Amino acid sequence: MVSLKYDENNRTHRMLRTLLIVVASLAVFLVLWWVVTTVMHDKNFPPPDKVFKALWNLICNGDPIGGHTLWEYIRTSLTTFLYGFALALVVAVPLGLLLGYVKPLREFTAPWIEVVRPIAPIAWAPIFVLSFGSKLGPALVVFIGIFFPLLTNIIFGVQRIDKNWLDASKTLGAGQGTLFVKVVLPATVPYILNGVKVGLGVGWMCIVAAEIYNKFGGIGQYLVDMVNNGLMENAFAAIIIIAVLGLLTTGIAEYVSKWVSRRMGMDA
Repeated sequence: MVSLKYDENNRTHRMLRTLLIVVASLAVFLVLWWVVTTVMHDKNFPPPDKVFKALWNLICNGDPIGGHTLWEYIRTSLTTFLYGFALALVVAVPLGLLLGYVKPLREFTAPWIEVVRPIAPIAWAPIFVLSFGSKLGPALVVFIGIFFPLLTNIIFGVQRIDKNWLDASKTLGAGQGTLFVKVVLPATVPYILNGVKVGLGVGWMCIVAAEIYNKFGGIGQYLVDMVNNGLMENAFAAIIIIAVLGLLTTGIAEYVSKWVSRRMGMDA
């Protein structure tokens, strides 16, 4: 009982400490932002008070040009993002497990991956939108951004599996299918979760490129429209929204990762 109470107090202390660090860090960031914009006197870099005022107006009154609400932009961006993420998950997980497990296949496909992987997702945006339309095209841009971090993490995870586990399982009579399901997949779960966390961050970096060619492209297109119309405080407000969405999704992924780690008996 005493140990449980100590653990709860210790957890509360860590949470309060983390909260204080975050608040202090954000406060310093805002002060530095204000100082830099004051010194620069550049209309393209508005001070934080103007940006937060534009953000509040967007929340309350919607788009100052198109009249769309903030929720319409967020809903469109989230839909695009989730489609791309789901597609990356469905393709990268089985492919990564297969390439990591089958060495000849991994060696054969490695040149393809290394040729395509360095290409920035923004380079694919106009091609995908023109070829696949304004709904699937942007989702494919997000897919490309998430796919490669996820794939490479999974391949690395499979290669890191202790060979003794595989040999012991074979000795006990496990076939290739059982070996793959009972040993390879569970051992790779931490690497899959890490790939998801990295991929989610990269996916949100792609959202502007994904949506710029859309007729109504969500918060990414809103950002570009504001820049084109010289409303830089509104553009920075859009950047804040994208950052918050990114933090929320990666935060959820972090929570799921810790929950799965605890369920599997690993340190979170």
